[in-house]
Amino acid sequence: MTKLFDPVTFGDIQLANRIVMAPLTRGRSGPRGIPTATVKEYYRQRAAAGLIISEGTGISREGLGWPNAPGLWTEEQVEGWKPVTEAVHEAGGKIIAQLWHMGRLVHSSVTGLQPVSASATTAPHKAHTYDGKKPYEEARALTADDIARIMGDYATATRNALRAGFDGVQLHGANGYLVDQFLRDGTNLRDDDYGGSIENRLRFLREATEALISEAGAGRTLVRLSPLGLVQGCDDSEPHQLFVAAGKMLGELGIAALELREPGPQSTFAASDADPVSPDIRPFFKGGIILNSDYDGPSAEARLAEGVADAISFGRPFIANPDLVDRLRYGLPLATPDVATFYTAGPEGYTDYPKAREQAAA
Repeated sequence: MTKLFDPVTFGDIQLANRIVMAPLTRGRSGPRGIPTATVKEYYRQRAAAGLIISEGTGISREGLGWPNAPGLWTEEQVEGWKPVTEAVHEAGGKIIAQLWHMGRLVHSSVTGLQPVSASATTAPHKAHTYDGKKPYEEARALTADDIARIMGDYATATRNALRAGFDGVQLHGANGYLVDQFLRDGTNLRDDDYGGSIENRLRFLREATEALISEAGAGRTLVRLSPLGLVQGCDDSEPHQLFVAAGKMLGELGIAALELREPGPQSTFAASDADPVSPDIRPFFKGGIILNSDYDGPSAEARLAEGVADAISFGRPFIANPDLVDRLRYGLPLATPDVATFYTAGPEGYTDYPKAREQAAA
């Protein structure tokens, strides 16, 4: 029976265990998107994970609207990431870069640009900005030339990620961001080759994935999707059919692994009572499947035992538990993260959470 602590290989990436650190936006890289020494320490502390998926990392100024989040489009950003990846590797870990274009979920006060999306729509709720939360603005529909330019941005960011020392890349196709905005018919109102049928709405995802593969190879390319329900104003009339088709298409491209965020009714983010899509993707997808959302040790082991998942990714538990791998291994209680410091500056609520052994010694 597969266990959390068994090794696994996803494409060209060999992992010491099946515990994955999920991407977690933390906003500690400054307005120019350059990771700092504090970011280096944060990831080094968590390097016992079989795989770390970095926080969402912008492929361009246009696509990165989260205050103080990192990027991978400038030389300074590449140089800023190098000490981070080196620290993770020195600690025995593996780390890949999650490549992020937020689409309509940005604000012009952050990027200096009008947001863009599959169609001219406006997201509900409010955007995070340097001046607090502000209502989202109407996005401009991307032209064919814009789409080609963005595919180039994905390829460049992938090349930069490898230069920065990452072991691979993950396309952020989840949580209502740009790729998701093209996938779902609630936000994709286009009548060209990128809209209408499921096949057409998959085109942006396919081309973006191919852009990553062109630089990193399929064996170092992962994709993240969130197939269940409404998320950040993004929904679809036939999500199950859509995302099974997406999984099949990604399987044909031969990517290393697919991470699926499948929350239940009690989830802490975008709860859903929809049935998981992963069991119906499994027959078509021969790479690794990583499941995410609200797992603890016993529930993670149970999902692995079912045979659908090859690994489990943990998000918020990694925030307050830098030694999460040891805590899961030995059944130790988990610390609770301080929500108030999720996105603040500095080490508080970031690198100052103690390990279980340090707590016991105190």
